[in-house]
Amino acid sequence: MIKFFLMVNKQGQTRLAKYYEHVEINKRTVLETEVLKSCLFRSNEQCSFIEFKDFKLVCRRYAALLIVVGVNDTENEMAIYEFIHNFVEVLDEYFSRVTELDIMFNLDKVHIILDEMVLNGCIVETNRARILAPLLILDKMSES
Repeated sequence: MIKFFLMVNKQGQTRLAKYYEHVEINKRTVLETEVLKSCLFRSNEQCSFIEFKDFKLVCRRYAALLIVVGVNDTENEMAIYEFIHNFVEVLDEYFSRVTELDIMFNLDKVHIILDEMVLNGCIVETNRARILAPLLILDKMSES
C-alpha cells in the first residue's frame, strides 16, 4: 500500500504531496525533509529503492523533478517504479511535455490525475484514456 506520494524539484521544494495515511502536519515536514535527504542527491548509478524506517522509498528522477513514493514492506517496488513512470506519461499526454511550471499552475488537475490512479493508497487505474476522461470532460465544460 502507498503511504505517501511526493514530487519535489532539484532544490528540494515540494511541488506535490499526497498522504494516504494520517500524518500530523508538523510531522509531515520532518518526514519530507528526512526523505529528501535520502533521495535528492542520489546518483543515477545508485538503487532507486531505499529501506527507510518502517517502510520503503521508491525514487525516480525526471529532468528537474524527483518523484518519491513511500510504500509498506509488502508492496512490490518494481510495480511502484512503473506506476511512477505511468503517472508521468499521463501528465505528459495531458500537458504535452509536462514541466515543473505545469505542475505548479495546474496543481488541481495533477491531483485529479493522481486521485484517478490511486484510491486509499491502492493503485486502481493505469489506463491513460480512463484516467484522463474526467479531466477532458471538465475541460470541455469550462470551455462552454
